[in-house]
Amino acid sequence: MSVTIDITGLPVERVSVVPAPLAELGMALHALSEPGHHPALQGWATAVSSRLDPCLADRLCEADFLWRTTFSDVFAPFAGIPGGRALPGGTLAEELDLLDKLTDGQFVSAALEFTCQLRYDVQGPGPLDDPELRRRSLEMAAARGAVQERFTRRLLEDPPMVRAWFRQLMLDCDEAFFADTWARIQPQLAADARHKTELLRRAGLAEALASLSQAVSLDEAAALITIDKLSVGRTATGDGGLVLVPTSLGWPHVLVLHRFGWQPSISYPASGSRPQAPSVEQLTRRMEALAHPVRMRLCRHLARAPHTTSELADAHGMSAPEISRHLAVLKKAGLITDCRRGRYVQHQLDLTAVARLGSDFIEGVLR
Repeated sequence: MSVTIDITGLPVERVSVVPAPLAELGMALHALSEPGHHPALQGWATAVSSRLDPCLADRLCEADFLWRTTFSDVFAPFAGIPGGRALPGGTLAEELDLLDKLTDGQFVSAALEFTCQLRYDVQGPGPLDDPELRRRSLEMAAARGAVQERFTRRLLEDPPMVRAWFRQLMLDCDEAFFADTWARIQPQLAADARHKTELLRRAGLAEALASLSQAVSLDEAAALITIDKLSVGRTATGDGGLVLVPTSLGWPHVLVLHRFGWQPSISYPASGSRPQAPSVEQLTRRMEALAHPVRMRLCRHLARAPHTTSELADAHGMSAPEISRHLAVLKKAGLITDCRRGRYVQHQLDLTAVARLGSDFIEGVLR
């Protein structure tokens, strides 16, 4: 099973590596709604969620099917611009302006991806034009819950209203948390894009694609890019281009936009966002930290739920300073994360880090 992109006649000059702020915001929202997919972002997700305005959180729940289980193409509006050669905007505002250029039909079809429409990479009418597809979209939305059904009904009845609502939602997310996140990760994404562009120029498309992910390969003789995924799809660049979009928050996902009539794009984890093997020094610190019986018992508590220092002190019959010293050792070893909830700081075991030490440890602390 795979997704393929036919690049017959595609010159290397029409292959672009460009960060996309709206796509990265979509990745951020996905990580917030599905933290289990991104355990390495657990600390970030917890911090953002804890300070999120309740009204904004409720609005995000209304539309989370756009990013929770299916990453909607509304987050890649550049791909829907006619001509197939548009690029992502440099800012979120520019990307939202591109979103405004899509037709209502494009927006509605992209927003209703969660209904598992069959007409994704083949030509056909959308739910605004086809009564049967409209009925089926509402039926499938209803099967996913009342929230999805209400959203779908509003979308089909008044697309401009929902588009304006979605744009404001993205702007509010930017103000609440994403602007700070983007300022932190944008330099890394820009550096990765420059590196891939230089690799493309020096070594060619095959080497550049291989550097994205081991799931991406090029058959130069057949002019065919293959992305190894548990799905089947096909598209072609035709007279347009190919856009490669680095993501810092999206690991381990490799996403392929192959909607019919849209410009193909591949979203891949930027090099710096992939988990690195710990150094020998870091591994030694971790093993030494876990060799102490008190710290092992602390890990057992912190694997199940976050706890404050005082809670741990009471549970173990120790003083808060003693617990703090043990927590400092675990934190220096990169085994626990902290998050602030009001006046209190809670500590939690980083299951991603300890999982890399071996499943026996995980089973031991969770037993």
